[in-house]
Amino acid sequence: MISLNYRDSRPIYEQIRDELRKLIVSGALATDEKLPSVRALAAQLAINPNTIQRAYNELEAEGYIYSVPGKGSFAAGNDAAGARRREELLRQARDLLRELRYLGVCQEELAALLKEVDQ
Repeated sequence: MISLNYRDSRPIYEQIRDELRKLIVSGALATDEKLPSVRALAAQLAINPNTIQRAYNELEAEGYIYSVPGKGSFAAGNDAAGARRREELLRQARDLLRELRYLGVCQEELAALLKEVDQ
């Protein structure tokens, strides 16, 4: 379900968060599907449960999962999670585009980049 890369410069909790986010957005984790408990996932990945808890807390703050006290964590609906993430990514893209324009990248180069991504 989740694989960690110990050579990756990102912290482990970010890798877990990103992997779970991909599973939710892709539909591999269905809406309202129960996620593994913090302890179970920590044991499976052989890492500290606090690391899993941090990833779960961030996913909940982003709207990708929700918690039910005494029951566990569940995948939120794709629409809610996707809309929030989409807005965040659009904001980041605007900031990046502004910086690229400041550095002299022309619209033709940006258009070519967009076409490259679409392929």
